[in-house]
Amino acid sequence: MTAMEWVEVRGRTVDEAVSLGLQELGLDSPESAEIEVLQQPQRGFLGFGGQDALVRIKPRPKRRRRHHRSRGGEGPAAPAGGRSQERQAGTRRGGQERERRGAKEGGGGRQARGRPEAREGRQRPPSREEGSVAAMAKAGEVEPPAVAVDDQAEIVRGFLVGLLEAFGLEGEVTIRIDGDIIYADVTGDQTEALVGAKGAILDAVLELCRTMVHRQSQAGARLRLDIAGYGERRREALRIYAGRLAAKVLEEGGEVMLEPMNAADRKVVHDVVAEIDGVRSYSEGEDPGRSVVIAREEEEAG
Repeated sequence: MTAMEWVEVRGRTVDEAVSLGLQELGLDSPESAEIEVLQQPQRGFLGFGGQDALVRIKPRPKRRRRHHRSRGGEGPAAPAGGRSQERQAGTRRGGQERERRGAKEGGGGRQARGRPEAREGRQRPPSREEGSVAAMAKAGEVEPPAVAVDDQAEIVRGFLVGLLEAFGLEGEVTIRIDGDIIYADVTGDQTEALVGAKGAILDAVLELCRTMVHRQSQAGARLRLDIAGYGERRREALRIYAGRLAAKVLEEGGEVMLEPMNAADRKVVHDVVAEIDGVRSYSEGEDPGRSVVIAREEEEAG
């Protein structure tokens, strides 16, 4: 490898790529190399589509030192920077003169503040009515304009369709509205990639949908999202699990606390237990650690 050859190196960040390139070329610091950033790192979305940084690097050519000699017969050379120092001294003197003139005119400037034309740029203080409205809006007493559920549903649809296109996944987005609840269903064999372990990616997509609705409509939305049928499979498994726990409590007594769940999953458990005589269920704790407790009807909650 010649001394002037370029080397392309990848890294999670630009600094990491540069550091790896310097090590490969045996250089001590970035100042001893010429560096070009070919690609900035991209984090991707939910763990997909990320890219490393790409840099191109080569050793910087060493510069030869030049020795300056004074011409004979011309006498000693003037000190370096002499003329520059004279110009700086002149600049300082000019600045001092301007400061003195400004000090003499300062009295007039202070008097000008009291004139009406000097007050024209001042902002008028809010009136009592304006101040009260602003205070109410800050306190949350003034509600933002209502947004139709249909408009919120279209925001969700647009986001999910764009998400599928961004990842190159084939799928279909179906939206239905029941009262004030928006149900979004994403189907397709390739959409399993948006579910994740234990529905972790699905939960993240749900939160992103809610965020998009809030940003574009300035209002919250009641939203239910299912991808690749995962939600229905989970609900069915949860129904079976809750039924078995309720039967165990009926037989052995005591109570059973399930793992923390979101509100939708807790409702599934409550609905199952409500159909079984002799047992009841209630929620305990605060989100996100709120759990469902299954107990016999005659036993009081602690």
